[in-house]
Amino acid sequence: MDKKTELKATRDGFGEGLVDAGRENKNVVVLSADLTDSTRAGWFKKEFPERFFSFGVAEQDMMSTAAGMSIMGKIPFACTFGVFAAGRAWNQLSISVCYMNLNVKIVGTHAGISVGPDGATHQALEEIALMRILPNMTVIVPCDAIEAKKATMCAAKCPGPVYLRLTRSKVPVIAKETDKFEIGKANILREGKDLTFVACGTMVDKALGAADILEKEGISAQVINMHTIKPIDKEAIISSARKTGLIITCEEHTVLGGLGGAVCEVVSQYQPVPVKIIGIQDRFGESGEAEELFKFFKLASIDLAKAARAILTKKNKK
Repeated sequence: MDKKTELKATRDGFGEGLVDAGRENKNVVVLSADLTDSTRAGWFKKEFPERFFSFGVAEQDMMSTAAGMSIMGKIPFACTFGVFAAGRAWNQLSISVCYMNLNVKIVGTHAGISVGPDGATHQALEEIALMRILPNMTVIVPCDAIEAKKATMCAAKCPGPVYLRLTRSKVPVIAKETDKFEIGKANILREGKDLTFVACGTMVDKALGAADILEKEGISAQVINMHTIKPIDKEAIISSARKTGLIITCEEHTVLGGLGGAVCEVVSQYQPVPVKIIGIQDRFGESGEAEELFKFFKLASIDLAKAARAILTKKNKK
């Protein structure tokens, strides 16, 4: 990573986007479950205190209230840690929000192992799977703060339930202000012919790093930023599968039911090619600094490059 690359947490981009969305639409309201500052919901509270509601440690109550507010024409953003949004309030999301297809936005911050020292109890590693299986739910995992800001403003205009997955730790800003963000439309960040990295969230930067490593070895890797897990961009996946014949998915999430599972569902039905799913291997997280954990779980750029190299070697021997 370039030393001059800006570092910024996606939750910060969300905080900025939330304020802008509030300025654009007076029906945007924010609900918080005792984590106002941590989720950056406090930035909205400071500017629009009359449109902010605190629920304490009561995530289920918050989601049910958000459902009621949406019925009255409001656009509620319910904010908490990802592990609590999906873990504690899943039934309310399923029945009160998704079953009714209500216009509620769920914001889960502090997702993945990059939460760091907070450890396994606060590291949401399965909520992409939990959220994407809910009917009517849109699932977005921004790669950086710029994309998170755009995703937030798009979510405010997108009808129906939306889940935004955000990080606590600062990550490289790789998107540009001029880049187009469209829900359900992936961004191809790098062209390649030998293999494709399909990544989301923090792993987009790791995939770009892996592509740089492989390029020095004469291996051409395409990199796709799959910021929307649901609805997933089938066309981008099918086109890339035809082009490179090999896909490696990268996510800061369990390998079960997340981005990898969503990509495999498309590939297996429309364009069968080998797919390697890289993520957390069916286990809980650990306590440690973010970069230490990426190395420990073999999610660093060097690990992605190593996995790609091994798969290509095996493929070429056939």
